[in-house]
Amino acid sequence: MKSYKVLMPVSRQLSKEQIRDLRSLFGERLRQDVPLANYTSARVGGKGDFVLTVQSAEELETSARHLWDLEVPFVILGSGANVLISDRGVREVVILNRAQRFDIHTEQEPPTVWAESGASLGLIARTLARHGLSGLEWAATIPGTVGGAIYGNAGAHGQDMAGTLILAEILHREHGKAIWPCERLEYGYRTSYLKKHPGEAVILSGLLRLSRNTRENVQAQMEAFIAYRKRTQPPGASMGSVFKNPPGNYAGRLIEQAGLKGTRVGGVEVSPIHANFFIAYEGATASDYWHLICLVRQKVFETFGLHLELEIERIGDWEDESTTSHE
Repeated sequence: MKSYKVLMPVSRQLSKEQIRDLRSLFGERLRQDVPLANYTSARVGGKGDFVLTVQSAEELETSARHLWDLEVPFVILGSGANVLISDRGVREVVILNRAQRFDIHTEQEPPTVWAESGASLGLIARTLARHGLSGLEWAATIPGTVGGAIYGNAGAHGQDMAGTLILAEILHREHGKAIWPCERLEYGYRTSYLKKHPGEAVILSGLLRLSRNTRENVQAQMEAFIAYRKRTQPPGASMGSVFKNPPGNYAGRLIEQAGLKGTRVGGVEVSPIHANFFIAYEGATASDYWHLICLVRQKVFETFGLHLELEIERIGDWEDESTTSHE
């Protein structure tokens, strides 16, 4: 029987010297042993050894520069959607991105909205609707941040960030702060240059293209998208879509055709409503999620010969987990 290997991220514990330097630099802003489950949409995962909250793009920039100078690895959490945090927790510093400012500019053509990377995409979309500004109706149902959307080329209803973003303000580890036009991000389906090169740069903010419309039209389109989501996607704690859609097909359709709707591992179930959503119930763990992901991938591979690619990303200490999908 054919199978495939799955590469797992390795999380390394910080040295005593690094911890000392962190405490000296950040003081009381640096929290220790913080439960991370409540900071993710899946509501599972262990503790972060060290957690740092930033409230602005300037704080994010300063913190990232300091951590790079100290050679301390870090990960950034925005809304916590599309991520699976290990039950063993996270050894790297976790930056909680709460840089949420955004400004709407209507004095120019086309109108635009500038937003810090921790700003809620859905909140921005709803605010624009009240101003009769179109361009982000598709994002009203996405439970993510601007930074996460830029990083992963988030999209819905046939639209995505690649068609919306004008430019992004990027802090690069080697080259410092720069403005990247949309083309520099090398967007593909649910991917970007930054996603392909993790740890190389931090997204500080983005400028998004809008168009003028009426409040009634924008609101009507947004409500139609929201209603569609409620009809087709399950409620409850989940990471959103677990797998990317293969070319010319849908991951949810393949999982359903493989007979996996309703399949459960521990406290996590393949949704009977939409098979590309895995729902966490009381007592669910990240390990339950991972083993269900492996089971689903293997079954789809056996049935169709297709390897489903993850849309979600795993964070934390997964080193001791099995690296082979169910065989």
